[in-house]
Amino acid sequence: MRDRARRSLLLAALAPLLLPAAAWALRPPSIVIITADNLGYGDLGCYGNESIRTPHLDKLAMQGVRCTDFYTASPTCTVSRASLLTGRYPQRHRLTNQLPGVEGNYGIGLRHSERLIPQYLKPLGYDTACFGKWNIGFAPGSRPTERGFDEFLGHASGNIDYYTHVYNGKLDLHRGTQPVRLEGYSVDLFADAACRFIEQHADQPFFVYLPFNSPHFPNPKNKASGVPVEWQAPDSAFAAYGYEPDTTDARRRYRAVVTALDTAIGRVLEQIDAAKLADDTLVVFFSDNGAFMLQNRGREVASNGPLRNGGVTLWEGGIRVPCIVRWPGKLPAGSVCREPLLSCDFLPMAVQAAGGTLPDDRPLDGRDPTATLADRAPSPHEALYFQFRKYSAMRKGRHKIVRTDPREPFQLFDLETDLGETNDLAGERPELVRALAAEHAAWLESVTRE
Repeated sequence: MRDRARRSLLLAALAPLLLPAAAWALRPPSIVIITADNLGYGDLGCYGNESIRTPHLDKLAMQGVRCTDFYTASPTCTVSRASLLTGRYPQRHRLTNQLPGVEGNYGIGLRHSERLIPQYLKPLGYDTACFGKWNIGFAPGSRPTERGFDEFLGHASGNIDYYTHVYNGKLDLHRGTQPVRLEGYSVDLFADAACRFIEQHADQPFFVYLPFNSPHFPNPKNKASGVPVEWQAPDSAFAAYGYEPDTTDARRRYRAVVTALDTAIGRVLEQIDAAKLADDTLVVFFSDNGAFMLQNRGREVASNGPLRNGGVTLWEGGIRVPCIVRWPGKLPAGSVCREPLLSCDFLPMAVQAAGGTLPDDRPLDGRDPTATLADRAPSPHEALYFQFRKYSAMRKGRHKIVRTDPREPFQLFDLETDLGETNDLAGERPELVRALAAEHAAWLESVTRE
């Protein structure tokens, strides 16, 4: 009896020490979602670019899954971010176009009835933070710390000057809901904030949304009179190529911008490693939409190659983007996923990874892609649908229909043999075009009716 009593006392004394270990073993993964801003499909070394240096993202691809057929739900910044955070097509959440100017970006933006990723994760015990570009509304009730994020450092608008943090003449950098003046390159400020948050919250699951404002093209409206409109990066990014920081070559300057972004992402990944959380953290990286190929500005130096066109279009260059997902123990390192996936998929993936349940009060268009990324299942989508301004498109299997105006007929492309969308097969396969067009029309009618 005395031995049993002693054992009971010993177990009682050890219980406080044993419980954290048990809790840790049951701990759901931390989640870090990183987005680039207008990064082209062909701008990374791991996607075939031999001119731009992206060693950290290339390493991430070797540690995780590189997606070749990943699509953003919209070819423009505001809309793609709203779809990522809600898991819903734009036609459901109703934010279907870019927020215009200061007035638009400081308005309501995304409806308050929409539920964002952090609002699913916080009840599950997650600490949450957003650092970077918001761009879905900054009116009272619309701001990150009012929509599920514990912390926010970033800008309301679609783009700011990298150093002055000005948008259209207005200082546009906020901590929480308050304007703040900080010195430094915006990409580094956001990465440093993410690193601090990860270090401070390493003892419990966290969700970090890190929407960088890079490599968005420089905006003339953000510049003071006489200041050149050119790509901006720290001197160290130019030095990586042996370039002078005052070079006027736009291509060289763009390479430095992308390398500076890669370096910042590398610091965040290193912080995850330093916290000994790499094996317990789901990391997602993708571009919010394709690089812009607008003409006659002299700054179109990004690459969507080998895809056609770019941002604000529904050609592949506007919506097919680089995407890398790392989740040790769940996804095979150094693998490639060639199945069609969608940016909306990361909401259900995050919620289910965290042990939560998906909502039954609203339809989600995202589908958990974990089995697909692990090469255990085909794409969870029978088809992907797109509607933006006058553009309409749909991908089903290897085929894609696209039109640039509702008054025009759909074109048809076989993406397995014609990735650049150069050979319109509509004349050869009219029955297939009619079937796909009818399916797209039925989808559009369904989501807009809701």
